[in-house]
Amino acid sequence: MTAAPAHKRILLKLSGEALMGDDPFGINRATIVRMVEEIADVVNSGVQLAVVIGGGNIFRGVAGGSVGMDRATADYMGMLATVMNSLALADSMNKQGLVARVMSAIAIEQVVEPYVRPKALQYLEEGKVVIFAAGTGNPFFTTDTAAALRGAEIGAELVLKATKVDGVYSADPNKDPSATRYSRITFDEAMSRNLGIMDATAFALCRDQKLPIRVFSIVKPGALRRVVMGEDEGTLVYA
Repeated sequence: MTAAPAHKRILLKLSGEALMGDDPFGINRATIVRMVEEIADVVNSGVQLAVVIGGGNIFRGVAGGSVGMDRATADYMGMLATVMNSLALADSMNKQGLVARVMSAIAIEQVVEPYVRPKALQYLEEGKVVIFAAGTGNPFFTTDTAAALRGAEIGAELVLKATKVDGVYSADPNKDPSATRYSRITFDEAMSRNLGIMDATAFALCRDQKLPIRVFSIVKPGALRRVVMGEDEGTLVYA
């Protein structure tokens, strides 16, 4: 008999860069397929999963043209990039046998449905994967903040911050070989050590809502499943 997952409902925060693989920008097909296979494994174990994804992989391709641009305009461009990523992710999930729904914080109803909280909760209860696109719908807020906000709104037990590093370290492990990984750390300790796990707004929101964050490596095979099963993977940040 397989063990039951440690969490019933989680929010997964993916960076747009996670979809690039080794490409300079854009979406690497093999990378997104592998990622969705791991997500499908978790969803099929009975976990309700929502996703917030960034847009850096697409915005990177036009970043040169955004130099000197009005900040709000650039942020709206970034939001549209997250919609593209969300559509690609949902398409890959549907091909994998999952049922994915993209909900956008900005209205583009010909493309994706608008974010409506009760509808999102209904989809999660039905076992569908909900992908929240367009950040919070507001400029000046990051997709980290969108992840914290949506995680709190849907009653997620945990926010998973997927990165290229397998947790939070005392120093940059690429520069300092003596850097050690924290297995667990409180919000206050992380702030006092200036560890920069999420942007300040997102981090404060998670701390205020007592919504734990687990930082783990999305490029490490099986890491997502180990997190969901409650194993010591990555770093847990808690109140």
